[in-house]
Amino acid sequence: MKLMNYCLGNWQEGLGPGSELRDAVFGNVVATASSDGLNFEEILHYGRTVGTPSLHKMTFHERGRALKALALHLTSKKNEFYKVSYQTGATKIDSWIDIEGGIGNLFAMASKGRREMPDDILYVDGKAEILSKNGTFIGHHIYTPKKGVAVHINAFNFPVWGMLEKIAVNLLAGMPAVVKPATATSYLTEIVFKEIIASKILPEGAVQLICGGARELLNFVDSQDVVTFTGSATTGQMLKSNKRIIERSVPFNMEADSLNCSILCPKADPNSEEFQLFIKEVAKEMTAKAGQKCTAIRRVLIPESRIEEVVKGITARLEKIVIGDPREESVRMGALASRDQLREVQEKIEELKKSSEVVYQNKDFNLVGGDREKGAFMAPTLLLCKNSQAIEPHSVEAFGPVSTLIPYKDADHAIELANRGEGSLVASIVTHDSSFARKMAIDIGSHHGRLYFLDRDCAKEATGHGSPLPQLVHGGPGRAGGGEEMGGLRGVFHYMQRTAIQGHPSTLTKVTGVYQPGGARPESEKHPFRYYFEELEIGQTLTTHKRTITEADIVNFGNLSWDHFYAHTDDTSFDGTFFEGRVAHGYFIIAAAAGLFVDPGKGPVLANYGLDELRFTKPVYVGATIKVKLTCKEKVNQEDREGEIPRGVVKWQVEVTDEEQEVVALGTILTMVAKKSS
Repeated sequence: MKLMNYCLGNWQEGLGPGSELRDAVFGNVVATASSDGLNFEEILHYGRTVGTPSLHKMTFHERGRALKALALHLTSKKNEFYKVSYQTGATKIDSWIDIEGGIGNLFAMASKGRREMPDDILYVDGKAEILSKNGTFIGHHIYTPKKGVAVHINAFNFPVWGMLEKIAVNLLAGMPAVVKPATATSYLTEIVFKEIIASKILPEGAVQLICGGARELLNFVDSQDVVTFTGSATTGQMLKSNKRIIERSVPFNMEADSLNCSILCPKADPNSEEFQLFIKEVAKEMTAKAGQKCTAIRRVLIPESRIEEVVKGITARLEKIVIGDPREESVRMGALASRDQLREVQEKIEELKKSSEVVYQNKDFNLVGGDREKGAFMAPTLLLCKNSQAIEPHSVEAFGPVSTLIPYKDADHAIELANRGEGSLVASIVTHDSSFARKMAIDIGSHHGRLYFLDRDCAKEATGHGSPLPQLVHGGPGRAGGGEEMGGLRGVFHYMQRTAIQGHPSTLTKVTGVYQPGGARPESEKHPFRYYFEELEIGQTLTTHKRTITEADIVNFGNLSWDHFYAHTDDTSFDGTFFEGRVAHGYFIIAAAAGLFVDPGKGPVLANYGLDELRFTKPVYVGATIKVKLTCKEKVNQEDREGEIPRGVVKWQVEVTDEEQEVVALGTILTMVAKKSS
């Protein structure tokens, strides 16, 4: 079978015989891949001229809905993906991480887009900056999608997850992608990609696929493009130094394999739950995906006094691991991705042995199914390095089921060893001592992209040392590549341009779709609660009548709320306090404000949805007279759902002032407002 490339809106077969891709379990050829004959310059141009305009027409909510629909479609086809995944040497659990973990990224980002982003094509970042004395000149920041293509160069170990976790964020941002999977396992990427195209959920040009080699692809990227790379640090550095990337200042995000570590707290004795969790976690990370994970534990930092117990504990678990054909029910660890990968890991083990001794390696392991000679099988290998000055454990990575135990003297020594890896994706700290956890966070955080604290309290729900999640950043400094991906909306912003905007508040209100302080607030012709969601205009304002605060108001609210704070009840001495006399409850002021601005009749406003950003800025004393300005601040569209009233959420700025025209309370209330179509 010859793999197909999807480019320029068509499936295309590369010229020539192509590269042979082999089953990692039996060694037989399962496919060939070639990109010969493809015009990479045209591919990028097609993405920019066809994919970019199509995605830019969609709002964040529309893109989010597309991601959800795509996730549901791929879920319905996942059983077919599993069948192919076994050929990569992955067990069912390994495949679950790759396939359903990747689909989970689509679900997660779909939710982020629909719940945390506006139904718009630009995103407003942060709060306004007042740049002038009278507030007629302000600044803000917005994000808009870049007008280029995201080029994703992925690794062989996660042919599905690697693709889906990346396109989830660039598509939500409004940027098309060219996916370049590692050739060795691209036959699994291709079958998933075929379903993406067959679903017809994404607009044309949103995604393209190159299964064969693509060394010249980066020669045609431009300043509006973004390149991401996952793989070895050596390859990543070579790609990052491409002349075109440097000349055009093309953003390049690298996530490289690194020497991640796990640290056992000195207080965790062999009888503690944490000790057992540590042993289990290390053994799991050595064998999951046959150790072929960029987040796998390579360095195992343990107290000097625990060497014997740790070796015994990990060895006992590794001895139980059944290796072989992942289709066999008893198998718990499959093959490496290829024979080439097997040879490379064996070479790296020899380098590590220069300063370390092998404490576990069963070369005569029983193979259940598969082909020992043609497949890419190896047993887990555990080493011990007692030389604290050794270089190899902190510089050599065997990308397979290999870990090195490194004893430490005390907490400071553990910190020094952890940081000698010169940057990693993740470090785990297994401890029930919160002070130890804090010390580690402060002293090794600078060298690690993620810190995973594991103890008895979180163990049942914790996702594991090696599991990056779509809500949190994945990446790390130094050797780990110096980049980051995923991270919820943080990942989306990598594919957008953050731009500072300056001008009059009214102008910036129109630009952002969010009311800016000092902007025009035209009085509403009728009560704002009489307007449907579509009819409301940003800045539309109601100025209420006035209300004078009485002592009875304060007493009655205190009795009703049971809030008898001294400032509301004591009418005698206020020496050493903020107050000059009995003061009204802040919550009474906001309640009284609601009494002034709420229109009581049945209408488009369906319900009070909540309260944000409430501040009490000035005490309100007996005899003060307040009034309210209610301003339409922002409109958040909600998806129409069967059986429910079509609606959106409207954010209203509530500004309460006193008789001196000074603001005494400021907040944002949210209401559910029906759409006119209902």
